[in-house]
Amino acid sequence: MMGKGETTQSINPSLLHRIFMGKQGLRAGWSIGIFFVSVSLLTAGFILPAKYILEIIGLPLVDEQPLSASIGEFFAFLGLLAASMMMAFIEHQPLISYGLEGSHRLKSFFYGGLSGLTALSVLICILTFSGFLVFDGQPIFDWNAMYYAVAWGVAFFLVGLYEEYFFRGYLQSTLSRGIGFWWSALFLSCAFGSIHFFNKGESPVGIFSAALVGMVFCVSLWYLKQLWWAIGFHASWNWSQSYLWGTANSGKNVEGHLFSVHPQGNILLSGGATGPEGSVLVIPLLLFIALLMWLVWKRISLRQKNILGAGRTSLR
Repeated sequence: MMGKGETTQSINPSLLHRIFMGKQGLRAGWSIGIFFVSVSLLTAGFILPAKYILEIIGLPLVDEQPLSASIGEFFAFLGLLAASMMMAFIEHQPLISYGLEGSHRLKSFFYGGLSGLTALSVLICILTFSGFLVFDGQPIFDWNAMYYAVAWGVAFFLVGLYEEYFFRGYLQSTLSRGIGFWWSALFLSCAFGSIHFFNKGESPVGIFSAALVGMVFCVSLWYLKQLWWAIGFHASWNWSQSYLWGTANSGKNVEGHLFSVHPQGNILLSGGATGPEGSVLVIPLLLFIALLMWLVWKRISLRQKNILGAGRTSLR
């Protein structure tokens, strides 16, 4: 019981509102906190059936085998998608939002895939003609080669889908509300690079190049307003490294690759056990890609703005 003269002190509702809510709804920090808790719980829940399925067919949950990698990435993506859809519902956004929406998705994915395949193959050619990459034997073109081509295509599509939607989907969209697009792009690209630190055989150059390619993907998101180009690039870059050319991919070698190669010479130039991403030659290549994207997409963006501006003027 309160004594005579005592008063109750209650929290001002307007203060609570300012703590949790901003001009654009729930503040970015709280949103990201809820998202991380949700995605952790939901992903763990979805991974359990993945492990059960792999136990039935007698496979471990590893990245070096295409079926195992595909099942693991598929269920992990379901957990991520469920968490993102939950946040979209809370924030009154379209259920499939944060980069997966938009027009010309298939076209963007195709051109992204073509760009990733071309860029990685150019890097392989540079390393080969410079003597830092040596081909071993002859590739075997048979049904196994076709199976692994398709299987790794599916696996790396799911890898690209999961990683792009995780780092440049909800997190990029929400953090941009708090600190702006390019600061959030820099922060999340550094985070994307840092997760490669745990890969066996990874190197400082490989970690830096992973962060740099993350910024390249953010350039595509800035101009295209969707992730499908980045998903295509990401998938084909990994597919070209791991399956087509048979190099290490962030320190990992996979089964069933078409060609076989090994690095030689200076590790900083050859990439060593990390693979092509560990070569310093990947840095000017990625910077050139980013410059090309900026020059082409900026011109297209300006042209579209001029067309829209002319259209508005004609309606007046």
